Amino acid sequence: MNKYQSIVDVVKADIERVNANLDFDLQINPKLQHELSKILTASSKRIRSVMTILFLRASKLYLLPLHYELLTAVELVHNSSLIHDDVIDESNLRRNRKTLNSKFDNNLAVISGDYLLGCVLEKLVKINSKEITQTFAMTVKEMCKGEINQYFTKGKKPQLEKYIEKSVQKTASLFVCALKSAVILAESEFDERAQEFALNFGLAFQIRDDLLAVIKKDKTKSSNDIEEGIYTAPLILSNNLKDGIEKTKVLLNNYVNCAKQAIEDLDESIYKKALYELLELLNDV
Repeated sequence: MNKYQSIVDVVKADIERVNANLDFDLQINPKLQHELSKILTASSKRIRSVMTILFLRASKLYLLPLHYELLTAVELVHNSSLIHDDVIDESNLRRNRKTLNSKFDNNLAVISGDYLLGCVLEKLVKINSKEITQTFAMTVKEMCKGEINQYFTKGKKPQLEKYIEKSVQKTASLFVCALKSAVILAESEFDERAQEFALNFGLAFQIRDDLLAVIKKDKTKSSNDIEEGIYTAPLILSNNLKDGIEKTKVLLNNYVNCAKQAIEDLDESIYKKALYELLELLNDV
């Protein structure tokens, strides 16, 4: 059993409920429904849901049936963004599967991603919380702003602060949205500690992803972001790739440690232990 799966198993029953919710009748053309269903139910880390559930249980907050609807909405937003990203990046493969835009075309892929966002709105109506709906709305706006800003800065090497800002918008914001919404639904306070945890967790996740992409590029000489004019941390921190990789590992470790510090006051439990293990896994590059 791999390390991540052993962490997921701590909240296995909860994640199975989220997975079950993602296997629903999309009520669209059968050909497209088949492909979208494969995307939604494919083997996935569900890391946003795992992080959120572990934090709630470590904080001794009770999970309501609506929490699983909420986390389903989070996963739908994430998958919608991936479909749109594949169109923007003109990608033909994701997770070794043909993308929607390569199976059909860009037009259908874009509207399919939009359709999933419509499904998110249905979930939010069911949850019936103005604050949670507003949180999702602001998050989708931030994710779009990150993509827009990336478009207008292609080919330009940004300052590290701008890279972090973009990473917050495109990635960390959805981690924050998931946890904030879940805490609100549990009728608890989304305090600075929870905010810092989710934000730093999301940034560590994105930095690790960018780091692995550059390491893979260095080993395989395959295409990557830089060839699209997109600079990530290893390429921003140094003109020497090896040096940039090492400096990015230090940056990653800083965000992992900040996330750890944000939860150090939680009572000891299997859930807190799993959160620490998850953060250590992010740091394992």
